[in-house]
Amino acid sequence: MSTSRSERDAACSADLGAQYISPRAGRGSFFDELLSHGILKPLTAPIEGMVEKEGSCNYMAPQGISSVVKYYLKQSGADVFYEYHVTHISLRDGKWEVSRKTGPPELFDVVILTIPVPQILQLQGDIVNIINERQKQQLEATSYSSRYALGLFYEAGVCIDVPWAAKYITDNPCIRFISIDNKKRNIESPEIGPSVVVHTTVTFGSEHLDSDPAEVQQLILSHLESIMPSLPKPASVKCQKWRYSQVTKSVPNCLGHMILHTQPLLICGGDGFTCSNFDGCIDSAMSLAEAVKSHL
Repeated sequence: MSTSRSERDAACSADLGAQYISPRAGRGSFFDELLSHGILKPLTAPIEGMVEKEGSCNYMAPQGISSVVKYYLKQSGADVFYEYHVTHISLRDGKWEVSRKTGPPELFDVVILTIPVPQILQLQGDIVNIINERQKQQLEATSYSSRYALGLFYEAGVCIDVPWAAKYITDNPCIRFISIDNKKRNIESPEIGPSVVVHTTVTFGSEHLDSDPAEVQQLILSHLESIMPSLPKPASVKCQKWRYSQVTKSVPNCLGHMILHTQPLLICGGDGFTCSNFDGCIDSAMSLAEAVKSHL
């Protein structure tokens, strides 16, 4: 759930990850809460090519999809630290010693991992031997799709004249989805420039996964020009690579989480243990919460 902002104007933003949320039945309490606080609103803007199920309702986040995560972090009351790149997890006197790329290691009573599954397997330290052979096989069975997202940011006053807010593309080898992001989120304003989001196809993402980012960006822009030749030149562009975009095969035989060690508790979860949508995240979060509570 990533919301990026223009280098020139922080008020001009674009969702480079999830575009909208499509809940399944039985999630009323979660969505009622988010709707009542204005974090989510019904998606009413026209989306060409979207397959809609009868009776379903899609939602968008007016302040960007990252506002959903920020809301829950604020509700938790936890102290949140960003850009801590964890490299090692080891046992030290009945606690977990967590090391990162920069800064000293820290000790914890409980460690919960919700990073992509392949990144769990890349961690060093005692965790390498703590994960047993059966668990390792389960984790290695997980697979993800990869794709690129491009954010185009414009100056205030620029007009992008198309009859849709977002559109699925079916006949292009590179581009799968285009969104006029401020229009999709119903936040169009003469004081704030518009933004455009482009998502590539999974095939393009996998074929160019380790290509030079500048070359990939130019490739996407050239395909975008063929689809939207009248699109104005943006003031700034951000190219985002999602190496782990969506889960194509989740960890088998796990209901939302996996306990790697009990005392002290080391547990992992996330969409890799369910599926890559909001419901999958909720399922894993609830599963993790219950597992952690039972060990406290």
